[in-house]
Amino acid sequence: MINQNKILLIHPLGYKSEKADSDISRIANITPPLGIASISAYLAKNEIKSDIIDCYAHPNADTKIINYLKTETPKFIGFSCSTSTFLDGIRLAELAKSIIPDIKVVFGGAHVSALKDSVLKNFDAVDYIVVGDGEQTLTELIHSKCTNLSKIKNIVYRDKTGQIVFTGYRKELLDLDTLPFPAYEKLEGYPEKYKLPIFNYPKTPHSSCISSRGCPYSCSYCDRSVFRKSFRFNSAQYLYDHFKYLNHKFGIKHVNFYDDQFTFHKKRVIKFCDLMISGDLKMSFNCAARAEHLDQELVIAMKKAGCWMISLGIETGDEDLLAQHRQNADLKMLKEKILLIKNAGIRVKGLLMMGLPGETEKSIEKSKKYVYSLPLDDFNLAKFTPFPGSPIYQQIKKGALIGSFKENWAKMDCMQFLFVPNGITKEKLDILFIDFYRSHFMRPKVILGYFTMIWKSPDSWRRFFLNFFSFMKFIKNRKRLKD
Repeated sequence: MINQNKILLIHPLGYKSEKADSDISRIANITPPLGIASISAYLAKNEIKSDIIDCYAHPNADTKIINYLKTETPKFIGFSCSTSTFLDGIRLAELAKSIIPDIKVVFGGAHVSALKDSVLKNFDAVDYIVVGDGEQTLTELIHSKCTNLSKIKNIVYRDKTGQIVFTGYRKELLDLDTLPFPAYEKLEGYPEKYKLPIFNYPKTPHSSCISSRGCPYSCSYCDRSVFRKSFRFNSAQYLYDHFKYLNHKFGIKHVNFYDDQFTFHKKRVIKFCDLMISGDLKMSFNCAARAEHLDQELVIAMKKAGCWMISLGIETGDEDLLAQHRQNADLKMLKEKILLIKNAGIRVKGLLMMGLPGETEKSIEKSKKYVYSLPLDDFNLAKFTPFPGSPIYQQIKKGALIGSFKENWAKMDCMQFLFVPNGITKEKLDILFIDFYRSHFMRPKVILGYFTMIWKSPDSWRRFFLNFFSFMKFIKNRKRLKD
């Protein structure tokens, strides 16, 4: 008998499970699916039963999903997908319908929030799309028993005639302080199964949380489909209580804020720091910030409160190229803020991307020179990917930006060049990408910095040696590509 008041929430892997053990990005970093964990907690608050299967943390999950569907027979199954995991979600949705033909399939996340009706038009296995915040909308959908759907905002569905309908956006957005803490306990193996990037934390066990939604900026490459132009955040007291919950229930000692922009509201962060300084949690944290929203008072307070590392989006060291894609493209100011962070005793991670529209060999060389001039402790270089929902995606699709784009959702994971700017080849981009990484990590001061992690982050070195052969295989494959 179908359980009308139950949903299985799934975070797809995105590729064949046998490839998981060789996926270097997965070996280095497994982040808890915070979105569906938050939804699960909200559903429970509203007397709806849910369970979570995280295929990214547990790759061989097909049998587990099949057994769950046969024994629990939920009325709904929900998928939270990025662009690269969407097609794997469709595969699992079709599998679910083969077991329970009447099961209702719901998709949420950035990819479907951007594409909306075209998803239902092209994929029969999908019954509903939740656009934007999932907690309230999914609760109303389940409670409605799939009737009077036109009254539920933020969903896409097929009406009785087969027409696809988007009900429009909610006028009032969720107050984030009213949300219960995510249902971490429903993530099998939490917290040990989940890992931050190596050398990105001092202690274990560690975890991630989100303290805000949205971003007030409009960079060309960032998705805007889920939270649109809104920016909301939890209060300082909520954050402190969240840390306390993680520490007392799970023993968490370090937290990574997975926000796009943690420091935008300075007073909130200062108050949170005051609570951490006066409290007795003895926890540390990382965050991401924009340079414009950092000053000496703030970084000193953050250091005292336990801030271990701040990640800054550099994107490119070519200021002219940067100005085409984001506001306030001031590399001099960015360097000054990096020095400010370092002087406060906080580690700095630089986030860059290669292959933006307008990229050239000259601009890549400028990026290398700029990065080498910075006292960065860590570094991440992504391959530019035009995601649906980002302003630049539509421009590229319409041919407004010069370059070639071979859209392949399964490969849109920032690990492959699918867009190639005019005047350069994909093969050349791959070679320059490898050279950028290799030359950075072979610099003596960078190598020395990682050796200091033996006592600053001993677990990172433990993980490195445990996965040594996987890392070496990755480097060897990349070197073969370069040769």
